[in-house]
Amino acid sequence: MDAADESYSQRRLGDLLRVSSSVVEHLDLEEVLGRIVEAGMSLVGARYGALGVLGDDGMLTRFVHRGMPVDTARRIGDFPRGHGILGAVIAASEPVRLGDLAADPRSVGFPAHHPPMHSFLGVPVRVRDAVYGDLYLAEADAGRFTDADENLVVSLAAIAGIAIENARLYERATIREEWSAAIADVMGALLDVRGDDALEVIVDRIAPLVDADLVTLAVPTTDADTLGIVAARGTAAEALLGREHDVNATAAGRAMTSRRAVSAPTQPADAVFPGQAAQGPTVAVPLLAGDEVLGVLTVSRAPGAAAFTDADLEMAFVFAGQAGVAIEVVRGRDDRRRLEQADDRARIARDLHDHVIQRLFGAGLSLQALAHRHPEAADDLSTQIDTLDAAIREIRTVIFALGSAGGAGRGGARDRLLSVATEAGRPLETSPRVSFRGPVDSLVPSALVDELTGVLREGLTNVAKHADARTVDVTVSADDAGVHLEIRDDGRGIPPHSRRSGVANLAERARQRGGAFDVASSAAGTTLRWSAPFGESQTAPEREESPR
Repeated sequence: MDAADESYSQRRLGDLLRVSSSVVEHLDLEEVLGRIVEAGMSLVGARYGALGVLGDDGMLTRFVHRGMPVDTARRIGDFPRGHGILGAVIAASEPVRLGDLAADPRSVGFPAHHPPMHSFLGVPVRVRDAVYGDLYLAEADAGRFTDADENLVVSLAAIAGIAIENARLYERATIREEWSAAIADVMGALLDVRGDDALEVIVDRIAPLVDADLVTLAVPTTDADTLGIVAARGTAAEALLGREHDVNATAAGRAMTSRRAVSAPTQPADAVFPGQAAQGPTVAVPLLAGDEVLGVLTVSRAPGAAAFTDADLEMAFVFAGQAGVAIEVVRGRDDRRRLEQADDRARIARDLHDHVIQRLFGAGLSLQALAHRHPEAADDLSTQIDTLDAAIREIRTVIFALGSAGGAGRGGARDRLLSVATEAGRPLETSPRVSFRGPVDSLVPSALVDELTGVLREGLTNVAKHADARTVDVTVSADDAGVHLEIRDDGRGIPPHSRRSGVANLAERARQRGGAFDVASSAAGTTLRWSAPFGESQTAPEREESPR
């Protein structure tokens, strides 16, 4: 080798070291890829350069290019996917150098608006033992690429593989840090809410932390093959709330059945949820608590946004697992709170029964004795005894309400009638006062309870619409003849010529049950009475104790 050749080689080696430094000194992956392309163009004097990143299917999923004007690239449209000469480099997994692209039989030509290219050099870029992508260079200043150019670019590709791996590790660490912050934020928020609000918190907090365009949370319905969306934030979220969809038709369903995170770079319309507009990169993650799938969290970015990485997928699954545990903790705390409330209600009910009612009962007996000793005051004392009777019945109703409030899913007659009275009585000036006489719960069959709730709802609705009443008293009693419902109000009464379709309906209900119905109305108010027998299988109820 003469002095000139040695000087040329040393200069090219110096160029390689210089451009290599510009590649390895950065950690942002997108910037590293761009620097690799620029370094290759500078090293061998190429007018155009690009680096194509391979996907799992062996085709290009990212294409970083330099040298082509932005407006030209925009007119060309989508980046190449890996056909023609680019595909030949992918398939060969070794350098491909051409003097004239158009003359090669593997060439498929250029799309419209693409600038002409002749000389070409393609070199695979390996990260560890796998081909990460390919570095493409075109239009050498010298007219063609030489063996020395190819050797330099192969060396650059080896250095680029190290730089890419470092950038990917840094990116993974950054993503882990962001997800860890998201997990800590969501977990802290979950511990401050009730179980019913936990799913809303997850959706609210995760959307901004992962730069999501749409976040939804779907839970299994009573139908094992269906998911229902209970929380949604982002684009068109309101249109998705409450919708149900087949688990076999969506990414969320696949995540639930596989119990693994499901990710896709793009989601066409209907792929995430039926009837939904197309979304960009999407990941669906099951929320697990032991073997139970609590729901599926689906996070979508806008079309064209950055895809979720493997690190995103991994951390999303970690997040889902911790969120599932947090939800279980919240539910357990809520259950404990409900038990404590039930204990408090039981204690209050016990005190009312053991102390208050007994004192009222004793007061009633004392008043009865006074009435016998002082006949001249018997009428006034009898009125007070009636008042104590009514107070005892109302307190017993309160005792029952306290006991049933802590029992989820309880469906006795008293419980259902109290619920109807509360619901139908909301439009009234004051809530209806409901009292029970006799063992209504134990004797009234379920079918008859359905009738009673219907009659009570319709009667209270009529009072709210027409009576203009200040007070309404409801009495439900069980005796030898059956069950009796009485609704009394102090309203303006039923006008003589008013339509009575509602009253006729109540009368028909009583007739079908073999019972009786009547309504008495005046300017002082209206009293509605409805009754029906238990049936031959029912036994006569025991009488309830009274101060009388």
